[in-house]
Amino acid sequence: MPQTPSELLLSWYDDHARDLPWRVPPHRSKAGQRPDPYHIWLSEVMLQQTTVAAVRPYFAAFTASWPKVGDLAAARDADVMAAWAGLGYYARARNLLKCARVVDADHDGRFPGTEEGLAALPGIGPYTAAAVAAIAFDQRAVVVDGNVERVMARYHDLRDPLPGVKPEMKARAAGMTPATRPGDYAQAVMDLGATVCTPRNPACGICPLMERCKGRRAGSAPDLPVKAQKVAKPVRYGIAYLAVSPEGEVLLETRPDKGLLGGMLGLPGPAWAEGAPVPAPPLPGDWRDAAEVRHTFTHFHLRLYVQIATGCSGKPPEGCHWVPRSALSPKSLPTVFRKALNAGLAAL
Repeated sequence: MPQTPSELLLSWYDDHARDLPWRVPPHRSKAGQRPDPYHIWLSEVMLQQTTVAAVRPYFAAFTASWPKVGDLAAARDADVMAAWAGLGYYARARNLLKCARVVDADHDGRFPGTEEGLAALPGIGPYTAAAVAAIAFDQRAVVVDGNVERVMARYHDLRDPLPGVKPEMKARAAGMTPATRPGDYAQAVMDLGATVCTPRNPACGICPLMERCKGRRAGSAPDLPVKAQKVAKPVRYGIAYLAVSPEGEVLLETRPDKGLLGGMLGLPGPAWAEGAPVPAPPLPGDWRDAAEVRHTFTHFHLRLYVQIATGCSGKPPEGCHWVPRSALSPKSLPTVFRKALNAGLAAL
């Protein structure tokens, strides 16, 4: 009897699974070993809009500092936000803490074992709930990320543009998800999209689904999935103030919990807007222009003008505090403020 697509993928996965620190390799998974749900949840949150290469060191650092979900739940917010700095999409870090504390307090430190139970936790959306249910608990949940969408679009030759075609992609993925080894299957499809069915120059010649792929037969595979035309991102402007005290301390701001980069450390300054920024120095001083830093967020481009002043003194504004240069760690700042700090320090 011919093998089903899921059987072909699982056979391929047994030989070609990526070695990832949060993953249980297929030979152990088939023997009944399940990965730590905490590790799967943590990795999936980190991997949202972020590459595996970027996530690896952060995953290692988090699991070294907070080996169990209860350890993370007990951590100081500032420590977790600092450890997350540079990974981007900082709402994920705030939701990470909320979820860890609910799991610790309301579930005795154990993640629910069903997709529905996981989806009820704060900060866990449909994708993450399905991924943790499938991978950590071997539940038959339909896991659809960007890699899976690409595989589905090509295998089924789905030519309608994103995002409208997403429901059909998920329906196709559901139809291919097996009852046997659903966790390994979910990881197999993601690995196939990441290593073979890549966005550019897919390696169709070594794909285990090559013979049945409608997109390959039609010659449309490299062009799928079809993406809607991108809308130009607006440009916002802001000012970052680098204030240095007579003792060489630097003034930092803890940003409000809500909003972009919420709860993170940064240089003080007015809100970013599409018009010219209105100067609002945090302290009196002989302020001068130092540099312009450019950074791109998901929905807009930012031009941040860095101004510096030395010999600043006085009571810091609410939310700000002085940090000695010896204790200042640029790694604890989001990337945009790390750029601004480095540019300002270079101009002193």
